[in-house]
This record gives sequence, structure tokens and C-alpha cells, in this order.
Amino acid sequence: MKKIIDLSIAIEGNLPSDPPMMIPKVEHKKHEESVEEMLGFFPGATKEDLPNGLGWQNDFLYLSVHSGTHLDAPIHYHPTMNNGEPAWSIDEVPLEWCFGNGVVIDMSDKPDGYATTIADFEEKLEKMNYKLKPGDIVLVHTNAADRWGTAEYLTAGCGMGREVTLWLVNQGVNVVGTDAWSWDRPLGIIAKEFQETHDKSIIWEGHFAGIEKAYCHIEKLTNLDKLPSHGFKFICLPINIKGASAGWIRAVAIIEE
Repeated sequence: MKKIIDLSIAIEGNLPSDPPMMIPKVEHKKHEESVEEMLGFFPGATKEDLPNGLGWQNDFLYLSVHSGTHLDAPIHYHPTMNNGEPAWSIDEVPLEWCFGNGVVIDMSDKPDGYATTIADFEEKLEKMNYKLKPGDIVLVHTNAADRWGTAEYLTAGCGMGREVTLWLVNQGVNVVGTDAWSWDRPLGIIAKEFQETHDKSIIWEGHFAGIEKAYCHIEKLTNLDKLPSHGFKFICLPINIKGASAGWIRAVAIIEE
């Protein structure tokens, strides 16, 4: 028997969990509002010819490819990957990368803005009695998901920097994910530290790791707390958008019971 767990947030309009320029706008054109539009496809028809005088529902969205649960392609990080190759857009990401054995690393005990270390991952994996394998998809459970739908989500959760990201990729992990807004630490926290230190190496360092080694990451996952640490299949097929830096996904875990 298979159990499927949805790990994707719904795309909604007007939620403050994105920067203002990225908040989705969703228009639902209801059945009552589309009568004339529908009749235009059927010359000679009248409202009385439609069931209960109602047309169809249609919905219109204005949103970023980084809205909702999505998979970032290497071109989002930089024009090149693997130290000089042209970076893939989302339509070029191998679909083989998007299906594999899921592994949940529980970092929910780490405070907001914490920079995870390789030692943190090694400790968690040792407690899980699990060794990463090539093709594993690593999902990081932070403490951010319970604040989705609020402005606090933008500053919630720990993040992964350059060293951790490259360490994962060097073990054959091509796709990673987080339930936070960003794979890196919250941008506001990084910005504050940069103002104090002027250390340019901390700017978007987890993302910029893709310049050296090609990888993809998922942002804005949910329900990771409902999964076992390993022993399940994970699927994150992206919408095929030519030349785009990301694609929306319906991320799901499949557990054999």
C-alpha cells in the first residue's frame, strides 16, 4: 500500500510571505462572471442555454517562477555552472534528477538565521544511521514552515552556505530542498552581517555554489515533519518553461506501508 504526502504549499494571492514585488496576484473569474465570454464561443446561444445560466470558471495568475514550491535551475545562480559550462535553465534540468530516494535532515532545532555546517549534517546522519548515496534528494526540515502565510516566514529557518552545499553535491546529491523561503540563510540576516563585515563571501553563498558544481534546490516545501528520515521516494518534476530560472513543482513523497 502506498501513502502519498503532499509537500507543496498552495499558490495564493496577497500573502505577505514573499517580498512585495513577488507576491502572487490571483484572479478567480467565477461562473456568473464568464457567461458572456462563454457564449461568445457558441454563436446564437443565450444564457438560458447554459446549466443554471452559468458559464465556466477561469483563473488568472501573475506570479514569479519562484512563487510557491519550486525548483531552482542552475541558471538562477549564474550564467555558468561547473566552472564555465553554460548553466541549465529549468527546461534543461534532467528529469532523472527529480525522482529519487528522499532523505530528511531535521534542522528544526537550529535558530533562525543559523548557518548549518558539515558537522551538523554528519551528526544528524549518524543519529539516523544513514549514509548518503548518489542520487539521494536531501530535504532540510527547518523551523520555518509553520510560519508560512506570515511576514515572519521571510526571516525564518536556518540556511545552507557554500561549504555545506558543495559537500552534499560532492556525494552525488543533485537536488536538495528546504521548507524555508531560501536555501541560503534569510536574506535580511545576511544583509545585516554584510553591512557589519563587508565580507562578500557570505552573499547568496549557497546559491553561488552552483557556479562551481551544478545542482538544483527546492524552496518553500511543507509537511517535512510528516516524513520518516529516509526510506521513501520523492518526486519534484518542474513545469517546463523555456529558458526559465525555476519551475513550479508539486512535490510529493511516496511511502510504502
